[in-house]
Amino acid sequence: MAFSATFNFSSLILLFIILLHLAEAHQTVVGVYETPAPTPLPDAIDCGVACEGRCKMSSRPRLCKRACGSCCADCKCVPPGTYGNLRSCPCYDNLTTRNQIHKCP
Repeated sequence: MAFSATFNFSSLILLFIILLHLAEAHQTVVGVYETPAPTPLPDAIDCGVACEGRCKMSSRPRLCKRACGSCCADCKCVPPGTYGNLRSCPCYDNLTTRNQIHKCP
């Protein structure tokens, strides 16, 4: 009889330890597969203001602003300054017309 009681008590302790281990393992797995917090999106660029600055010295400002606005909408960036600096915005630098001429001012 004493053996039976000891065996039942040992079985309950073992069962408790196994359940505790499974609960901890579940928390670890859930923690590993949770998706990380989304990274904040970069600040949206105001293409109108950016292109206004880019085209202020242009001899054809309306044409420049229209082309710049189209490029800005596609690339979400405008190079600094009124001319050049295209390497700071690679997408802006790579857009071309059908005749393979740079599209963006």
